[in-house]
Amino acid sequence: MSAQEDNTEVEVEIVPDQEVPDLLPVMPLKNFVLFPQMVAPLVITTDESKKLITDLSTKTPHFITALQRKEELDEANLTKDDIYKVGCVARLIKTLNFPDGSTHVLVEGLSRCELADLNTDEEYPTAHYQMVEDKDEDTLESTALARNASEKFQQLIAMSPNLPDELSVAMFNMESPAQLADLIATNLPIPIDVRQNLLADNSPSHRLKSLMEFLNREYQILKLGNKIESKVHETFSKTQREIFLREQLKTIQDELGQDDPQANEILELEKKLEEAKLPQEAREAADKELQRLKSVPTASPEHGVIRTYLDVMAELPWSKSTDDQLDILAAQKILDKDHYGLEKVKDRILEYLSVLKLKKDMKGPILCLAGPPGVGKTSLGKSVARALGREFARMSLGGMHDEAEIRGHRRTYIGAMPGRIIESLRRCGTNNPVIMLDEIDKIGKDFRGDPASALLEVLDPEQNSTFQDHYLDVQFDLSKVLFITTANVLDTIPGPLRDRMEIIRISGYTLQEKTAIARRYLVPKAIREHGLKRGQAKFDKKALEGIISGYTAEAGVRNLERQVANVCRKIARGFAEGKTRPVEVTPRKLKGFLGPVKIEKDVAENAAMPGVVTGLAWTPYGGDILFIEATCMPGKGGLILTGSLGDVMKESARASLSYLRANASTFKIDPALFAKSDIHIHVPAGATPKDGPSAGVAISLAILSILTDSPIRPDLAMTGEISLRGRVLPIGGLKEKVLAASRAGIRHIMLPEKNKIDLDEIPADVKKKLTFKTVKNIDQALRYALKLSDDGAK
Repeated sequence: MSAQEDNTEVEVEIVPDQEVPDLLPVMPLKNFVLFPQMVAPLVITTDESKKLITDLSTKTPHFITALQRKEELDEANLTKDDIYKVGCVARLIKTLNFPDGSTHVLVEGLSRCELADLNTDEEYPTAHYQMVEDKDEDTLESTALARNASEKFQQLIAMSPNLPDELSVAMFNMESPAQLADLIATNLPIPIDVRQNLLADNSPSHRLKSLMEFLNREYQILKLGNKIESKVHETFSKTQREIFLREQLKTIQDELGQDDPQANEILELEKKLEEAKLPQEAREAADKELQRLKSVPTASPEHGVIRTYLDVMAELPWSKSTDDQLDILAAQKILDKDHYGLEKVKDRILEYLSVLKLKKDMKGPILCLAGPPGVGKTSLGKSVARALGREFARMSLGGMHDEAEIRGHRRTYIGAMPGRIIESLRRCGTNNPVIMLDEIDKIGKDFRGDPASALLEVLDPEQNSTFQDHYLDVQFDLSKVLFITTANVLDTIPGPLRDRMEIIRISGYTLQEKTAIARRYLVPKAIREHGLKRGQAKFDKKALEGIISGYTAEAGVRNLERQVANVCRKIARGFAEGKTRPVEVTPRKLKGFLGPVKIEKDVAENAAMPGVVTGLAWTPYGGDILFIEATCMPGKGGLILTGSLGDVMKESARASLSYLRANASTFKIDPALFAKSDIHIHVPAGATPKDGPSAGVAISLAILSILTDSPIRPDLAMTGEISLRGRVLPIGGLKEKVLAASRAGIRHIMLPEKNKIDLDEIPADVKKKLTFKTVKNIDQALRYALKLSDDGAK
């Protein structure tokens, strides 16, 4: 006993018994499947299995191995449903008891079997069984499958270090495809559920077909792994050879008294760093890396990383600035020449120049130009840089997900780069450029970080003087940079980031502004880009107005530019075909150039009908009008809402209906009408999602119009939200909505009283075409709309 406790083994030989009883003990296995003709070691850890092995030592050596369905279940708690029905009859060959209490056994699989009457209530499971014989498939297909599987497995044995060469000998002694399939399944790395399916399958051909897929997959994996290993070895050998040759070259150069290229390279870097006039912190970091570079072999990958870092440090404009052009009148002329309108933005830039003229060390403001596409936000950045006499850089933030694009990558791997802010400064060559951050409202966010949060430091004048890029790992002063950002919508910009920027809203252009932009910029540009001369094409002012009103419906001028280009292409084709007479584009010729009118010119020409009201909406692409339709039908007092309405508009509709029901007598509506009718509200087009807190007045008027059979003038548009107490609440985006109404031919606009102050932003030429009515409550709004419609009908 003492010898056994002193870390020695006890070996017990089991004499095999040829007779297999009808009732055998069952050993549940976790994550292992025993196949016939397979000899495998098993480690016994549970008390139940140890008891089973002890009984086998004194009784029959035969037992059944079967796979557990769930590996995490304890053997003591297994039921008959927790064990697969197909297992393998096995014979115990050898038992080894170790001093640590574990038992190792060597077993041999004999035959497939199907368990019956499984009993799990004893010390260990027992079961009656029925031997499962393999099908006799002596066909050409089975022979071909066996030959292909054998050849492929031989290839795997030769390629894989994990498969012993003895398996090749074992394969030559296989007597049947069934034995071959079991041998391959035993030694091939395949999932446990597939192993169990192979054990349960008594068709050798079917098993070989299943195994061919895994044989081919394992062959491709081993082939690719060997290819990678060969490349790595080849690269390593090449690197070692280069290091050896470089050392030899260095020795030869020393003997000949020639200069060392690496020493010249370091001297050149030192000179560039000296000329860059780095701050103290940056200079210390550069000197430290320079000393490392001297000790690193040029063939080492680390040498390239350090060299690139020092190049970036030397090329950054640490102390290089451009002198600002502080002539205010000259700057105003440049801005007026490049852009028509946009007075607010121009005034803000000129104010900045004025203060900069008086205070040289002023920190750059962070401006955000918010407005629909095509109004000149991005191109304005170049004009600002030209007016200031500064370098200009633009970077798009749309779709950016990686925080490292702002802060840079840490120098922990080959290929690390500085962030795009530092890279823009490096390209500009000055530390006070104008940097345009385009599409700041379209920044993404995922597992790689939040770029919007990284921009908080960049766009904060109180923090960006100590901005630290991860690649540089030293501070860089961004306070002299003039950052200008652009956005279509502000809602998607995080609050803290929006708070750091000075928002300047740019609404759409009026008809007169678009005409002036077309004549001053778009037409000359289109004529020049299409190979025409100035006298060969001429656009009449009325023709430009016809293009704007009949073929475009936008806040900006991008589509207008496309339509002008369409006309120029057709004119260019005529000259290319031999025409010589100049072409004057007039309103009568537009149909020939651009086809039929695509935009309805005047909604006021529509016939008035009950239940149809014109509303005003704001979109990221400018203002727009929308028609709200209501109808009434026999029902049970229900409210039907269609047209892809959002939750806010649905709530507005319910609030409108509730207010009208509560005040039915005021508007001379029979209260019983609500109980016996269903009201349907629809906002075309149905496929376009719509939402926002400004449709309450329009929906209320549409319901009132259909219930009282009172048509509403189609040239009356309205905006405003309502409360259950009848108050008309203020809305946003009034300028965009009014411009959209003007484009659509609206003559009268009704808006909340509290938005009266916003009318100062409306261009004077637009105000002349429209009449405005401000209302405080819904009663006032409904009565005005009905009275105006009655006056129009008369």
